[in-house]
Amino acid sequence: MSTEASSSSARPAELVAGFLSVISIAASVVGLVWYPMRFTPFAVLLALIAAAMSPKNARLPLAAVAVGAICFVVGLTIAVATDNPIY
Repeated sequence: MSTEASSSSARPAELVAGFLSVISIAASVVGLVWYPMRFTPFAVLLALIAAAMSPKNARLPLAAVAVGAICFVVGLTIAVATDNPIY
């Protein structure tokens, strides 16, 4: 029995980046329907922090940044078109 860690185990920073990415995606979707200027800027900031923490080939932080940017634009468009407050 070997006590060495396998190469497939993720570093703690990669796990934290994954969690931050998921939180960012959830906050972006919430910001899509409820006060987009309150949620999506912080969601994009979390996504950028997650992207900085993750390895170069990680897809989830990239998806979190893309979802945050798209939800920001679409959320503001929905809020303006329906005369709802943006913040």
